[in-house]
Amino acid sequence: MTKKLFKLSIFALLFITSCSKDTAVDQEITIDPSQEKPLTPQEINGRINEALHSKGSFNWAASSNHLIWSAIVQGEDIATIGFGESKNDYDRSRSANNQKIQKELTAILMQYEGVSLDKILISSDAYLNLIDVVIKKQETVIALRRSKYIRYIEPANYRYMANASSNERSDSSSSSGCGYDPEALNAADYTTVTPNAKVPWAFYQHNIPSAWNYSTGRGITIGIVDTGVSPNQTLLGANFNDGVSTGRTIQKYGTYVDSIWPWSTSTDGPNDQCGHGTSMASVASAPRNDNGMPVGVAYNANVVTYRAAANVVVEGYHEQNGVKNAFTALGNRSDVKIISMSMGHIFSVGKIEDGIKYAYSKGKLIFCAGGTSTSFTNFVGVIFPAWMAETVAVTGVKEGAMQKCDVCHSGSKIEFTVVMQRASSGNTVPVNNYSDSQTDYVGGSSVATATSAGIAALVWAKNPTWTREQVLTKMRQSASLYPNRNSEYGYGNVNAFLAVQ
Repeated sequence: MTKKLFKLSIFALLFITSCSKDTAVDQEITIDPSQEKPLTPQEINGRINEALHSKGSFNWAASSNHLIWSAIVQGEDIATIGFGESKNDYDRSRSANNQKIQKELTAILMQYEGVSLDKILISSDAYLNLIDVVIKKQETVIALRRSKYIRYIEPANYRYMANASSNERSDSSSSSGCGYDPEALNAADYTTVTPNAKVPWAFYQHNIPSAWNYSTGRGITIGIVDTGVSPNQTLLGANFNDGVSTGRTIQKYGTYVDSIWPWSTSTDGPNDQCGHGTSMASVASAPRNDNGMPVGVAYNANVVTYRAAANVVVEGYHEQNGVKNAFTALGNRSDVKIISMSMGHIFSVGKIEDGIKYAYSKGKLIFCAGGTSTSFTNFVGVIFPAWMAETVAVTGVKEGAMQKCDVCHSGSKIEFTVVMQRASSGNTVPVNNYSDSQTDYVGGSSVATATSAGIAALVWAKNPTWTREQVLTKMRQSASLYPNRNSEYGYGNVNAFLAVQ
């Protein structure tokens, strides 16, 4: 018995020594007395705003241990740890040592938090090298960040917008993107075509109706990550095949968990409770119907929708998880070619980055909104995740001039623009409303993104053997500013008719 215990002790010592060597956490941790207390939410927001103004972006990876720990504490002690053997080691299926690394990192957590694993591990992602955990001590953050296996450690539930001042929240009120109220369409804002569908005025700015002579999106599936789709709009449900839109499908899923508890896993279903997702699905894919209602760009494309968040500001644990899970799910579907997301945040979120990279690695063409807001946040330029290299950033411009819409962001990351605001009336793009037989207008970079995704579906349907890169190249070549790229508006307005030639 003594010999067995001795052998086990030697093995444990070797394991601990090896783990300490690999993760470099054996060094003494001291905390300056001035940083023993967490920053207040107002102080945290101040640091974030300072970075946004001075650098144009904010990333937790460039932040101090004290700031990260403070935001974790002010976000109910919840953190996300992204790990791997390199910065691009995010995919579990391609990471041979992911289980070993995860065990080593959770050992650090248990050591510094002084509790068992079941008290700190909230979830372990099935597809990505990341875990959500409970962290209460600053020493834990410091120890983890010393490990060579840490790609990032971030607060998973810190709510920047919720902690903004009342003036800032008021100034960014449009950022929720929600609304149910219908609006009658001005007759000047649409043209009626067979079999009795309304074509939005903006479609003619991009020669979309002419492109329909060559492609209607048939055979291509678009994934839409947003707030879901209304159960009361049958043109995006039971009547998705209506008029000359035939033989296609719409599938609806939900990844958003509407709960204050991070341990909750039951989603609240696929139904839109905001209105934004319904508008995006309408502009991208509404049927060319015989009911006198607006038609979408790719009116014969298949659609898969995900209710991933409550509104367009992707903030808080469950919304960010919902978006990440939607991207991994769409990434795993071979039929999905295009993903459109008209939501975002003003700074990066590691788990969403991982989800987008995962989908991108599966060949998806991903369109994201460049940003829509008032003066509080539009100084930021292109928002996350549209600034990522894996996404195509889109913004909205006014009719008749290369000038961004009143609430749209612009910047060097923008790839394309979509005309979505009228010069005279200021009206935006007609869409189907949340309820049957009702219409509405939708604008900003959101509608620009969904429109671009629909155009991509037209191009891909015309050339079904093409790769993502070939589709994107054709869209660029058709755009109004090509071959030049503008520092604020990218290649400009895509000409759908030229893109399907």
